[in-house]
Amino acid sequence: MAEYKDLDRKVIKLGKQVVRMCTEAGSGHPSSGLSLVHLTTALMYRVMRYDPKNPWNDASDRLVLSAGHAVPVVYAAYCDLGGVVGWPERPSELRFDDAMSLRDADSVLDGHPNPAIGFPFFDAATGSLGQGVSVAAGLAAAARVDGLDRRFFCICGDGESREGQVWEALDFLVDHKLTNVRVIFNCNKQGQSDYVSEQQSAETLARKAEAFGLEVKVIDGHNWDEVFDALTAEAGDKPMVIVAKTVKGWGVNELQSADSHGKPLKEESLEQAMADLDARAAELGVAELEDTPAVELTTPEPSGKSTDGPVSAGSFSEAIAAVGLDADLEKKGKLATRRAYGAALAALGADERVVALDGDVQNSTFASYFAKKYPERYFEARIAEQNMVSAAAGVSAAGKIPFISSFAKFLVRGYDQLEMAAITNANIKLCGSHAGVSLAADGPSQMGLPDLGYMRAFAHAARQDGVSAIRVMLPSDAVSAFKLTELMANVDGLCYMRTHRPDVPVIYEEDTEFFEGGFNHLIDGEDLCIVASGYMVHEARRAVDVLEKKAGLSASLVDAYSLPLKTDEILRIGDDCRGQILVIEDNYVGGVGDEIAAAAATSDLGVMVRRMYVRDIPKSAKTPEGTLKMVGLTADDIAKAAQQVFDQSEA
Repeated sequence: MAEYKDLDRKVIKLGKQVVRMCTEAGSGHPSSGLSLVHLTTALMYRVMRYDPKNPWNDASDRLVLSAGHAVPVVYAAYCDLGGVVGWPERPSELRFDDAMSLRDADSVLDGHPNPAIGFPFFDAATGSLGQGVSVAAGLAAAARVDGLDRRFFCICGDGESREGQVWEALDFLVDHKLTNVRVIFNCNKQGQSDYVSEQQSAETLARKAEAFGLEVKVIDGHNWDEVFDALTAEAGDKPMVIVAKTVKGWGVNELQSADSHGKPLKEESLEQAMADLDARAAELGVAELEDTPAVELTTPEPSGKSTDGPVSAGSFSEAIAAVGLDADLEKKGKLATRRAYGAALAALGADERVVALDGDVQNSTFASYFAKKYPERYFEARIAEQNMVSAAAGVSAAGKIPFISSFAKFLVRGYDQLEMAAITNANIKLCGSHAGVSLAADGPSQMGLPDLGYMRAFAHAARQDGVSAIRVMLPSDAVSAFKLTELMANVDGLCYMRTHRPDVPVIYEEDTEFFEGGFNHLIDGEDLCIVASGYMVHEARRAVDVLEKKAGLSASLVDAYSLPLKTDEILRIGDDCRGQILVIEDNYVGGVGDEIAAAAATSDLGVMVRRMYVRDIPKSAKTPEGTLKMVGLTADDIAKAAQQVFDQSEA
């Protein structure tokens, strides 16, 4: 048996610090941290190949703490190691006592892992449980693309394993044979409010993982020999799950009760807790042993791969010709935005940083063009959108530019994961296909309708650097879809684009430029201003013709293709059109109409804004026209509403 006295001493030191820092913060999860103290010490002081002084080394092993509430033990160790925080241009080295700043407003030691505020040891924000395995899977996928021999350790709670996304991620690991991931289930038998179900017991988890096709090792998570044997075992032909039986609140009696989750000790209990840990040190024979660095780490050489520079899709004509769409466009004079997105994605794939994931609908989103051309950088996520979004966060953390595609309606399943990616500042590009009511025949279960309300909320939430958390793109034709896909690739941060199923006429010249927050003034009129986006631009164009022919009215038409929208000029256009703006959109409330109405409410121009959007849950219709008629958004409906707006302005 190996000698681990230095590590035993380290565990006592870190355990005391975990208890102190949570008491000082007045909140936190010391009992969860103590259950992981041996596993964390083994990983961070011996097993992982990394350098705490250079957390940006892109060839190093990584730890993903899916059970984010247990983070105090990682902070304690990282501070003890003198780990570096901040940013490459402004690094700062921690000291052991810095752990006591846990949860302070100006501290990088947030309540749960959060790399965006300057803790680069982590790759993704965690804390909304069940997402960490997916992040580790994404990191591993990117490592395969780069040909890097990296290992990824992901620690999950036993109660957390109830989340279905955990098993989506394990399927993904097996599908793609990502054997460089070690998933560690911390089985301390206790959840937040009670003991975990027998369905999450160590024995049941082991059987489940085996049934899912993974190699499983069941260990005592406080036994050094078993811990190191499992963590350092050679990877086989299956990904590995380590089921670690641990004691919640290890070493501190008061923290071992079933109701101790998330409860720091009161100040008056600290002395007894220190005495408990001293008693444990005496049992281990390390009470008089001086603390030593105990560090035996290997530091890999950085890969040297660049993650900087613009990404180009080239010309629209060449890109659509490359995937065989040129003849189709020439024949019909129409092309669906979803197909143009696929062509753009395939063109962007010439840059090795671009990676694509799709949720088993690549032949509908047309991510298939990329998959056929660059199969080594395409990862099929299948019908598991939550895993796909979180895996993309891992891919992004490795310096790649992941594009993920699915129906806009199906991406709704991943909204929590998307929020965690926004907290992370992940550089993910999402394409929600089949958006809006123009999908028609498949009905409302397949239509993306509430998406703009959600995405707009994040478009108006600022990241730590002041940039919008999500930028939204709303292409109306094939050219704008192509150009906005390229724009997303060059925007730092989360982007979301809506594409549509029907073929539509091309509006723009292929050299037209598009910008974040931009719009295009397509038709100049004087009686009122119609603002539309996406598919509804075409319906609005027809409405403008109807107004001119039937009522002799001259309407301006604005294509508002990006959120957050630069509204000042749109309001001025509306002001020039008798102060009347009519906004048309094929989604539920909360989108472009609310954007312009909110701007008008704070403007001194006195512009009146009326909104037309989907007010009722639709049903199937055989054609887009049939669905638009059902929800009152046909060209005739728009023209009728525009006439009413004009008449009111005359009254």
